[in-house]
Parts: sequence; structure tokens; C-alpha cells
Amino acid sequence: MEKSCSLLIHFDKGTPALANEIKESLEGNDVPAKIDAMKKAVMLLLNGETLPQLFITIIRYVLPSEDHTIQKLLLLYLEIIEKTDSKGRVLPEMILICQNLRNNLQHPNEYIRGVTLRFLCRLNEVDIIEPLIPSIMSNLEHRHPYVRRNAILAVMSVYKLPQGEQLLADAPEKIENVLTTEQDPSAKRNAFLMLFQCAQERAVNYLLAHVDRVSDWGDLLQMVVLDLVRKVCRTNKGEKGKYIKIIISLLTAPSAGVVYECAGTLVSLSSAPTAIRAAANTYCQLLQSQSDNNVKLIVLDRLNELKSSHREIMVDMIMDVLRALSSPNLDIRRKTLDIVLELITPRNINEVVLTLKKEVMKTQSGELEKNGEYRQMLIQAIHSCAVKFPEVASTVVHLLMDFLGDNNVASAIDVVVFVREIIETNPKLRISIVTRLLDTFYQIRAARVCSCALWIIGEYCLSLSEVESGIATIKQCLGDLPFYSASEEGEANDSSKKSQQVNSTTVSSRRPAVLADGTYATQSAASETAFSPPTVVQGSLTAGNLRSLLLTGDFFLGAVVACTLTKLILRLEEVQPSKVEVNKATTNALLIMVSMIQLGQSSALPHPIDNDSYDRMVLCVRLLCNTGNEVRKIWLNSCHESFVKMLSDKQMRETEEIKAKAQISHSQPDDLIDFYHLKSRRGMSQLELEDAVQDDLKRATGEFVKDETDANKLNRVLQLTGFSDPVYAEAYVTVHHYDIVLDVTVINRTKETLQNLCLELATMGDLKLVERPQNYTLAPESSKQIKANIKVSSTETGVIFGNIVYETSNVFDRMVVVLNDIHIDIMDYISPAVCSDAAFRTMWAEFEWENKVAVNTVIQDEKEFLDHIIKSTNMKCLTALSALEGECGFLAANLYAKSVFGEDALVNVSIEKQADSKLSGYIRIRSKTQGIALSLGDKITLKQKGGS
Repeated sequence: MEKSCSLLIHFDKGTPALANEIKESLEGNDVPAKIDAMKKAVMLLLNGETLPQLFITIIRYVLPSEDHTIQKLLLLYLEIIEKTDSKGRVLPEMILICQNLRNNLQHPNEYIRGVTLRFLCRLNEVDIIEPLIPSIMSNLEHRHPYVRRNAILAVMSVYKLPQGEQLLADAPEKIENVLTTEQDPSAKRNAFLMLFQCAQERAVNYLLAHVDRVSDWGDLLQMVVLDLVRKVCRTNKGEKGKYIKIIISLLTAPSAGVVYECAGTLVSLSSAPTAIRAAANTYCQLLQSQSDNNVKLIVLDRLNELKSSHREIMVDMIMDVLRALSSPNLDIRRKTLDIVLELITPRNINEVVLTLKKEVMKTQSGELEKNGEYRQMLIQAIHSCAVKFPEVASTVVHLLMDFLGDNNVASAIDVVVFVREIIETNPKLRISIVTRLLDTFYQIRAARVCSCALWIIGEYCLSLSEVESGIATIKQCLGDLPFYSASEEGEANDSSKKSQQVNSTTVSSRRPAVLADGTYATQSAASETAFSPPTVVQGSLTAGNLRSLLLTGDFFLGAVVACTLTKLILRLEEVQPSKVEVNKATTNALLIMVSMIQLGQSSALPHPIDNDSYDRMVLCVRLLCNTGNEVRKIWLNSCHESFVKMLSDKQMRETEEIKAKAQISHSQPDDLIDFYHLKSRRGMSQLELEDAVQDDLKRATGEFVKDETDANKLNRVLQLTGFSDPVYAEAYVTVHHYDIVLDVTVINRTKETLQNLCLELATMGDLKLVERPQNYTLAPESSKQIKANIKVSSTETGVIFGNIVYETSNVFDRMVVVLNDIHIDIMDYISPAVCSDAAFRTMWAEFEWENKVAVNTVIQDEKEFLDHIIKSTNMKCLTALSALEGECGFLAANLYAKSVFGEDALVNVSIEKQADSKLSGYIRIRSKTQGIALSLGDKITLKQKGGS
């Protein structure tokens, strides 16, 4: 069994050194060769070789060497060799080492003294250390600080040994004397650390005696002071007030590390508004002063935690937090915006929006390559501000509409969605938004943005002038009709005549061709041979955006154009008194629609029109030829009503989430509460008083109550061996983000002593054992707690397996008890999260790992099955409840979760009810890494049956 060791060196096993070669090199006089041989010996020892023959060689030829590197390597060698026999007694040859160590501790060179003292810190054998104690103590007064600081550490480690207090009874007192006279900051810190760990009372007294000078101490010492303060305050809450003053005095320290620790300590110890405000201020200053992006991200995480527990104080800091947007890093900007958006109040909304507007303006400069993404983030932030506080919409909506033609399609889509929501929620802005949209419509370059903008034009152009300019804008952006032309040499290029011919010739007798000057011509089928192949007319250089998009074959956009024109004509019939004008507009609209259908059916484009778009356009043509009141009502009112319903649904979901967050568990009604005004003030400062009151408030609102009940704890206990095994073992598993702690209780069920009992563990998956467990001796019927730490590096189901190995006195073979496997549940690592539909679709398209699980369940109701899957996978349903209502026999929903490692898990559930009432369909899981996709798939397969 490997023993625990404080040394790790990479070793290439491909070329193992031979013991004889090492021995020869060590016996020679060549110093570099000796150094090389010592390194090889250390590596071999670390990799399990014993090399007993080298010990005497090293004592004879290496011990006397004066070379510092050789002496350092010698100490490493001594650290890892076996110093005791099988019964735990120190080997007799170690006496030789003792003499050498004593000589080293009295060596004239301070480096040799220092490294030897450092080596003693890692030595556990009392028999070797005992004769060296006078030499160690004499080094506490050495002239060189390097020796003194290592001597203090050596005293501390000796004092911590099981018999340490007998060996060094007066150590704390000696170290306290050293502390008062010591000038070297490092040695001073080590001395204070020794008192803090071995004689806490003395450390506290020293601190309180020198409380005024704490701010002048070095940063190393201040860090240990903060550790001491945290420990004392947790064990003795009544003393908290005076220590908080020390922390606040340290907030002005020059070291950023100390300041950061101070703020963290303040937040963990006190809830007094003054203390929290001081901590928040400190974090904001660090955010400004530190240039390292990682530091900024960590500080933003701390501010985010403060935001959830002390929102009212953080609201005042909002502008300081916003300054972090000056960093060019997108992650920092995203985190900053996330924090700020949750701190918006009517008091600060105008300032925040003004800052965001300035940032949007800056992104136009185009210096940074990520400007488009940053602009998208800002637009989404402004959008949510305007939804929460509609009064600010008027100040930003026109600025944002400049970005409808943005090259970054995602940010242009965000703008148009924002405009669509604002025009509905702010009726006062309708006229100005519609006018501005019609003016800037020609700049829009993306099909999805055009579709949404056309929908807005169709829904919100209400007056006569708006409807007319809406139709005119669409016509202008489509350019001259038709969209493709057929020509014959010598044919005139009178476009009006041609367009009449287009409508008069039947489809079967027509074939398109292009003329040299770019116009079109049509010809009957009789002279087919004279035609050149069909060609698309691109129009002039300033061809409209809708035309260019249609000519790329985007017929969905064509269908949207047709629907928008239909709505505008229907509305024109209501607001235009002149029948002639209405008929003229109707025929123009019909001409556009027919031309789009012809373009779709011609061979001018590589892909013909899709059936959906064709049906939609034909429906619009029929509708304009024959409108009835019922249909008009559907087109002009019902569409708008569904949009309003969608918005109110969204708002309702958001308010429900806020309500759910606000429901905090409260403690028992009969718990004791102190009243602020009845409190005895006996010499307490304002801060101490505030702190005491906040503690009472916390007690009243149940914040001190632990979440985990005993029942929950018992669920995490796993039995590892059987009751009839000679050794019984059970483990309590605690999963904390990146760490798994196994607390294993081992019980000796036999009547004899078990020697060298060892818990051997191995892992499968992305799990790693941090340290090797030690060997123990277990008395008859006694028990032992063994802790094992395991690091987790990704979200996937891992397995821990192993055995317990032990020896008994009468059997020479080692006995083995095989343990049950422990399966680490993926559910401990993923938590429900929210993302927008657009983000979900983007990730769905990007992620390469997909796991498809067929539905196999006894549950017969679609909604019940979906709820069962959500509960089993710990995910959040992104599909709105209103979209899942009703009985139609089908259900499709998207689920989303995030792991503690920042990985995304996407799930799509698509199910249908069969004739025999059974559910069929698929659950598809997508993720960036294979682990999540496979583990979630296994989890769903295991749990989906339902019924139990």
C-alpha cells in the first residue's frame, strides 16, 4: 500500500535507472553526476522501489558533501525512505541521520539550517525529533530571518505531533516572546500562525493588545489575523462586535488580497447594513482597480451573492457596478449586466438606461471585433428595462431603431422584437415608431428582421396616411415588377406593356428570357427556340432589400409580404372613402402577389416555392378578390389579440417566478426574538448594535435554520458491505460542486484486532481520488471514521468502487472485503436554468452530441409524463404553459439545465398519444460534451417508466 507523501515529481517510467549505476555515481567525486544520481534515486523511491542497498552508500558518500543542492536532495531522500519497522519502531540506522541533522541545525550556512528546519516540519517520528529539540529552539534566535521563520514552522509542526506538548511544553510562550521582538514580516506571520493553531487564547490576547497597530502589519500577517477573527467569531458570536471593528480598519489596507478577504469576512460574519455597505464598496473599488479579468469575474460573483441576500444595499451601488462595462471582456460585461438588471428600481432606471445608451453608441465605432455581440447584450438589457419601466421606452426606442439594419443579425432581431413589444405596451409611441420604421425599413438586410418589421407595419399602421405609406414602402422595397424577365432580340423594352402581357398570357404558353439592357420580354410557345435561358432581374444597384431577399429564394418572406399587404388593403377599405383608390391599391397588391407566385414557379431560381408559402400567397389572393366580414375580423383583430395574449402570458410567468423566489421559509413562531428598542446598549457601538439587531432578524426569518433535515441526511448513507462481513462499512456521501467527500464508517465485527486495515478506492468516469487513505489498526468491535476526497471534473455519472484490505494476527495472508459500488448521481450537478428560445435554438444547432431516447412509459397523460420527466431530470421547462394546454394528443416541449461546470443540457420531448392510449415518441438530449448526453439519457431511461 502506498503511504501518504508530501512530494510529487513527474517520472518517465520508460527508462528506469539501475540501482548499480546510481550507486557508482554516488560513490564518485563528480558533483553534477551525484546530483543526477540522487534525483534518480528519489524518483525510483517515489515510484514504489525500495533500494535498501543505497542507504549506507548515501550515508558514507553523500552525507559529508558540502554542496547545497546535494544536501537538499539528501533531505528529500530522507523524507521518503521508510524510517520505521513493521511494528512502528524507528529503525536503528536512523541514529546516523540524527547526528547529521543536528550538525545541519548548527551549520554556519543559513541555507542549510533553513532547509533542514523545513524538512523537520514533515517528519513524524518522535524518536528522531526528540534529540534535535534544543537545536531547533536555539535557531529561534538566529540572526538570519530565513532560519528564524523556518524554526518557528518546525516548532509548530513538532508541537502538533501526538506527544508534541510533552516535547515542547513551553513552545507557545517562547513563540509569543519571539512575536513581540520579531521584525521580519514572514517570521512574524509564522509566529502568529503558530499561536493561532496551537494556542488560540494567546493569539487573541496578542491581537487585542495590539489592535491599533493591525493596519500597519504586513499583508501576510493580516491574512492570518482575518483567519483568526473568522474562527473566533464563529465559536463565540457574542464577541463579534469588537472584531468587526478590526476588519473595517483593515479595509483600507494597501494589499488587494487583504481587502478582498476583509470584505468576504465582513459579509460572512455580519448582516449589519454598515458592514455590508463597506464590503460592497470594497468590491466595487476592486472591480475598478484590478486589471486581471479573473479577479473581476470573482468579484462580480461576490457582488452577485450580495445582491441576493442584501438587495436594498446593492441598489445604491448600481452605478459603481456598471463601471465594469468599461472592460472589453464579454464575460465580465455579461455578468455585470445580469447583476444590474436585477437591481433596477424607479429611482435609478433613468441613470442606468442613460449609461446603457452611451454604451450602445460606443459600439458603433467598430474598433472591437466583438462589438456586435456586446451590442446585442446591451439591446436585450435595454429591452428588459423598458418592459419593467415602460416610461423609459420613449428615450431609447428611436436610438435602437438605427440598428435594425445591423450586420449582426442577432442584435437586429433583438431590436425588432423589442420594438414589437414596446409598440403594444406603449400606445403613445405607436405613431412615432411606425413613422420611423417606415423611414428606415429599406436599411433592413436580414430576412427574419424584415418578417417581424412587416408584421409590425401590417398590425400597427392604422390611419390613412400610415396605411398608404406602408403600401408604398413595401412596393419601393420590392422594386419594379416582375421579378424575372424573358427577352427576344429586337423586342421593345416598354415595361408597362410587358406587365400587361404577363397577366394576359397563360402559364403554359409563356417562357421567360432576358434582354441585353436588363428588361424582360415574353413570347408565345410557338417561337420557343429564339429564347435565351431565364434570368433573374436584379434591378438597379439600389434594388430594394425585399427584392434581393426574394431573389435568393426566401419565399417565407414572400408569404409575409403577401399577408402584410392583405392586412393593409383590408384596413385601407375601412379608412379610405374613395372606392377607386381602394381598387387601385388592391390590384397593385394582387399584381405583386401573382408576380411572387410566378417567380416561385419559374425555373429562374434553383429552388421552386415551398407548398406552405404558395398556399399562403394563394389564400391572400383569394381573400383580396372576395372579402367577407368574418374573414376581415380574423385578419384585423384576432392576430393582434393573440399577440397581446402572448405578452400577458410572458408577464404572468415572470411575476410567478418572482413570487416563488420571494417565498422564504420562516422559523418556528415560538422562537425567541429580541426587540431593538428594548436591547441593553451597555457600551455597544452603533455597528455592534446594528449587527445584533440583524442577527435577531435573521433568527426570526429562519436564515439560521439549516436546510438539511436528518431524514435528508439518512438518504445519503450508502451501505458498502453486508451485515455478516467481518468488517461492516457504510458511507455518507456529500457532494459539493467540484468535490465529493465520502465519510466512511468502518466497524470491526470480529473479536480480534485487525492490523493494516486500509480502504482502497478506485474511480471510473471523470472522478479522481485526491489522496491515498492510510493504514489503520482496529481493536475488536471498535469503529473508525475514514474520510476520502474525490475531485470531479465534468458532469457525468461516475462510479466509485473498491475493497477493504486487512491482516489478522493468526493469518499471514491479507483479507479482502469487496465493497458495493457507489454511483455518483448526475442530478447533484445540474440545476434548472432559463435561456431565451433563440439561444436554445442556436445551441441546439451547434451542439454535436445527441442522445435519442425512445419513450417507454406506463403514464398515459402527455402533460403528466412531461412533469414526470422534468422532476426526474431536475430541468426547467422553457415552453410556456399556455402552449401545453388543451387535449390534442400531441406534445412538444423544450427543457434546459446548466451544470455546476457551466455546461448546457438541452432536452426536447416530443410525444403523441396512440389509439390504444399509450404514449410514443422520442426524448432528444443535446450537449457540448458526451458525458451529459449519455448520463441524462441513462437517467431518463431509468426513470421514464413512471408508476413507481
